Amino acid sequence: MSATTYYILHVLSVIFLTVITFNAVANPKPERRKKALMNSGILSLLVLVGGFGLVAKVYGNTWPHWAFVKIALWVGLSAMAGMAYRQPGKANLWGMLTLAFVTAAVFLVYLKPAF
Repeated sequence: MSATTYYILHVLSVIFLTVITFNAVANPKPERRKKALMNSGILSLLVLVGGFGLVAKVYGNTWPHWAFVKIALWVGLSAMAGMAYRQPGKANLWGMLTLAFVTAAVFLVYLKPAF
């Protein structure tokens, strides 16, 4: 696969994962939990495959420091839908954390700070 394919896979998966997460935060109905968590898990795996594929193709498997922070943000984003269903009373917190994780990831990928 080319770097472009991994890029498209990664970005689309992150977008859809974010949509599912915000949907879970906004409306955590128990009957939707199983399907939402299943979809978020699949999309989370696709985010991981796309991200690792990009590192392999673009950086030749040498890991820039900002990529480790993005992995931590991915773990946090992956947990948000589950947290929204587990503790729906904290919906504002989960929504703000989701927004913060996605915003930080976008800044990291475009600014590529040297730590």
